Amino acid sequence: MPELSSYVGTKVLIITNDGRVIVGTLSGFDYSTNVIVEKCQERIFSTDEPVEVVELGLYLIRGDDISVIGRIDGEKDAALDLEKLRGHSIKCIKS
Repeated sequence: MPELSSYVGTKVLIITNDGRVIVGTLSGFDYSTNVIVEKCQERIFSTDEPVEVVELGLYLIRGDDISVIGRIDGEKDAALDLEKLRGHSIKCIKS
């Protein structure tokens, strides 16, 4: 997984199979794509309320629960006003 190794130490956004959005710093992974994310938070989206941010701290996500991992531009992410954002939550892709 050389592609994922270039993300270690950077801020990433992870979307899980059950539709959770998790943001944090990728600190490690293994060959089953289990990932360790530190300084992490879950962002819960709603069309009626601001984005709810739940601090998770250090978090381990199993590889078979991950749909997408993407690198985030830290400056642009810090500039987001989560109080003003609204959006539909992501549907579960796994039943």
